[in-house]
Amino acid sequence: MSKAPTTQAAARRLSTLDRWLPAWIGLAMIAGLLLGRFVPALSDVLASMEVGGISVPIALGLLVMMYPVLAKVRYDKVATVTGDKKLLASSLMLNWIVGPALMFALAWTFLPDLPEYRTGLIIVGLARCIAMVVIWNDLACGDREAAAVLVAINSVFQVVAFSLLGYFYLTVLPGWLGLDTQGLDISIGQIALNVLVFLGIPLVAGFASRRLGERAKGRDWYEEKFVPRIGPWALYGLLFTIALLFALQGEQVTSHPLDVARIALPLLVYFAVMWGLGMVLGRALRLGYARSATLAFTAAGNNFELAIAVAIGTFGAASGQALAGVVGPLIEVPVLVGLVYVSLWAARRWFGVDPCATPDTTGAADGAKQELDEVRS
Repeated sequence: MSKAPTTQAAARRLSTLDRWLPAWIGLAMIAGLLLGRFVPALSDVLASMEVGGISVPIALGLLVMMYPVLAKVRYDKVATVTGDKKLLASSLMLNWIVGPALMFALAWTFLPDLPEYRTGLIIVGLARCIAMVVIWNDLACGDREAAAVLVAINSVFQVVAFSLLGYFYLTVLPGWLGLDTQGLDISIGQIALNVLVFLGIPLVAGFASRRLGERAKGRDWYEEKFVPRIGPWALYGLLFTIALLFALQGEQVTSHPLDVARIALPLLVYFAVMWGLGMVLGRALRLGYARSATLAFTAAGNNFELAIAVAIGTFGAASGQALAGVVGPLIEVPVLVGLVYVSLWAARRWFGVDPCATPDTTGAADGAKQELDEVRS
């Protein structure tokens, strides 16, 4: 059997825009921080453009970011994802049991004397990713259909479980352990509105685009003409959103560098551990590379948009909780971009496949075949 390409060869299959994604994100972060620092009135302008507690510019950026990725999904394969019980059970366990518990432990371990930042980190851990994970998964050549289904499931659980888990981890569990408690009052309706805007609208639009486009001009036209045209807009929306988020608290971030460093350390540990658990578990269950990568990124990513919105709405824009929420993407974005390249390397070393050359490789049967090929090689 011929050897699979190296990680660098797989990475070269990404577009020029995607290969330079860390640089673009870094520039967007810097631009947002500078705007927040030197144009303080921008925060007031963004705050004045809120509808139902959601910033309209940020919502538009997220919609532009999400639509192209969800328009790529082959929804006719969704049934094969929901039938993978091992994938679904693993994702639910990592996202709603392991993730919040790990962040709780890390927050109390690294920030025992800083209750505001600690609370903000716990909120980040409760906000499971329903947005940017589809971009990381796509760059790592994960299973798009599996990612779409898993984030949809996360969105449903988020509406039902966020406030309950918030009450448990911020009030009940610290009380049981004899720790300093802080209550948190969160509106389930506000969370549902965030999920509806950030995921529901682009998901419906993506499904309608594929259904209507394939019906009108066929799958070949849709895959080869339409998708490449709209693809770059996901990056544009991502960069726009990041710049605005960092502009909201640019002064806080630049004025408290040591606090940012203390918040960053548990986040680094969290993202690395969650991604590692997802990838190792996927390989152990023989899910195949594509679904193992999807499992890893959906476990490691967090919905920092929701975490920031909850922190600001509950504690105020100038609160330590809000600052911790803003530091979340400051650490998450570059770390998960780095993990994209680690995933491409792991595809060769652990799974013996070229992920970008076999994007449709999914399921336990394919995972078993990959394991057999790896043994033979």
